[in-house]
This record gives sequence, structure tokens and C-alpha cells, in this order.
Amino acid sequence: MIKEFPVNLLPEEAIDFASYEARFKALSDQKRLLIMYELTQKGSVCVCDLTDIVDMPQSKLSYHLKILLDAKLIKRETKGTWSYYELNHSEVNQLLSPELCCIFRKTDDIPE
Repeated sequence: MIKEFPVNLLPEEAIDFASYEARFKALSDQKRLLIMYELTQKGSVCVCDLTDIVDMPQSKLSYHLKILLDAKLIKRETKGTWSYYELNHSEVNQLLSPELCCIFRKTDDIPE
């Protein structure tokens, strides 16, 4: 059974399209998806270990991590000289939420 979600139709100016654009651009790369997948599987991971896990030099990895950080899809915690990364579950869940799908639902498609 499909759960029905209330549709909150917002005025266009209340929707942060730029934020969605940045997140979806960040998701549009296989390496960044791999990084996110590994963080999902392993939890908090040191950048030194992440280079081996995703088989990428640290300079390229840093580039991808910055894009994911800017899109708020991952979080960073610094412990001493090392940075640890983990998935930002609340932001990822928001992208996969009914809230986003409802932005694009036509009002006449809503069941009575």
C-alpha cells in the first residue's frame, strides 16, 4: 500500500531551487556517489583511509569531498591533524523525501 503524503504546495519564491541544484550536481558524479556509498557503509572515515577505499589520490579526493561538503551531503570532523567524513543523513533523507516529490506534483494529480 502506498502511503499518501500531504501536499504542501509552496509559492515558487519559498522553494530553494539553488540548494537542490547544488545537491543534484554533487550527486551527478560516479566518484562522489561511490564516496557517499562507502561513508554509508562504514560510517565516519578518516580521509587517509578513504583514499585507499575509493582508490583515489588525496588531491582528487579532496576536490570531490569539497563538492559534497558544499552541498551539505557529508559532514567533516577534525580530530588532531586528520579529517573524518560521514554522510549527512538528514540532508540526504530530505532529498529522498516526499517533500521534494511534492514540489513537482501537479495539483490535479492529487487523489481526493
